[in-house]
Amino acid sequence: MTQVVVIGAGISGLATAYALQTLAQSEGKPLQLQVVEKNDRCGGKIWSRREEGYLCEWGPNGFLDNKPATLELCRALQMDDVLQRSNDNARKRYIFSGNRLHRLPENGPMFLRSQLLSWPGKIRLVGEALVPTRRDGEDETLAEFGRRRLGAEALDKLIAPMAGGIFAGDAETMSVKSCFPRIVELEQQYGGLLRAMVRLARQKRQQRKRGQTVASAAGPGGVLTSFDGGIQQLTDTLRQTVEARGAQFLTGVAACSVEGDPGQYRVMLADGRSLEAQIVISAAPAWAAAELLRDLVPDVAGLLKDIPYAPMNVICCGYDPQQIPCDLNGFGYLIPKQESCSILGTLWDSSIFRHRAPAGRVLLRSMMGGATRPQAADLSDEQVAILVQADLERIMGIRVAPEFLRIFRHQRAIPQYVRGHAQRLADLHRGLEGQSGLILTGNAYGGVGLNDCVANARKAAEQALWLMR
Repeated sequence: MTQVVVIGAGISGLATAYALQTLAQSEGKPLQLQVVEKNDRCGGKIWSRREEGYLCEWGPNGFLDNKPATLELCRALQMDDVLQRSNDNARKRYIFSGNRLHRLPENGPMFLRSQLLSWPGKIRLVGEALVPTRRDGEDETLAEFGRRRLGAEALDKLIAPMAGGIFAGDAETMSVKSCFPRIVELEQQYGGLLRAMVRLARQKRQQRKRGQTVASAAGPGGVLTSFDGGIQQLTDTLRQTVEARGAQFLTGVAACSVEGDPGQYRVMLADGRSLEAQIVISAAPAWAAAELLRDLVPDVAGLLKDIPYAPMNVICCGYDPQQIPCDLNGFGYLIPKQESCSILGTLWDSSIFRHRAPAGRVLLRSMMGGATRPQAADLSDEQVAILVQADLERIMGIRVAPEFLRIFRHQRAIPQYVRGHAQRLADLHRGLEGQSGLILTGNAYGGVGLNDCVANARKAAEQALWLMR
């Protein structure tokens, strides 16, 4: 009987526990599994809150279906019948620039007609095909990559807002290799992004001729997917399934430290108890994992502590649609830093998914903070409300206060993969080589999205199973 302790019951910890149970059962490996969570509830930053008929997502609001990990997990959990794909109109995404909303172009003619970029900016972007390929292997920031290949205007109005929307990040510090490895691969493989687009488009046409299904290129890739009751349905089902399979959950108690020797660990809890384990999997945030491992592996703890996190305020506003003189037929918008707004952008949640607002009402969800505006974490609720309403009036013409308002705060919302992140991961791997049975997983390492967390949870479970053999 192998004793395993998973620390942290967010999506990473729950998915790891589920995957490990599945793998162990398939190989006939007896398992004693305990999951420790400092909060009374499981799910981490995934929390779907229904209040006054509005469904507010405290953290992420879904996952993209262009990667298999989460869809496969949903099928295994028999959750296919409650999956909810976003409205097709959600592919319409906007950028607020020059005091107006510009729809992001989805094809060549739309790009030519769009007024988001000036003609010099468009010409510079198209000139990307002539930019030499960089092959020195240096870890560029996203801003350096964007300026070099696409130009300063495309960086400011397209790339940087996207980075803020996905990572709450600052393009000037983010590692392009760690945050967007695919675009680095495209440059290396095809010599440039436009060349890659042409080649890949040709491949898609050939696939269509052969009768193969090809995903739409609209949006960032894939369709945003959630559940009728919000994304929390996934973590709730995971917790129920893992517990039904025999795992013990210890909630409302924090893990303080990991002690002992490889294969003979003790997880010390805040209430004085200790848990014996041959394998310990930390699915806690990097800063929390640093505290857990401070005495056991100080060098590793130091590396974990150096992973920065960006704060975020999530503001949910409910309105009578008659009071909004703006077409809400779309996903929402992002805002370039140069527009000097207080928010990073706003999602039109009730336009993306059904059942997000009461009948005859709409729900907007704005983001404030991130790596470019960390001072937002220090604002009072009243200040946050005033600033958000001012931006919504400027951008969408809303001149009334919301009928419904909720503010959710995350002091450490999203880990930042700054320049040198890949080297830090390599150093972490070397630092853990002498600690057989100590495994790290979560969104601080190999991807911040829900799909990434689920895929990396599977890898952590496979690593644990290998140790059990």
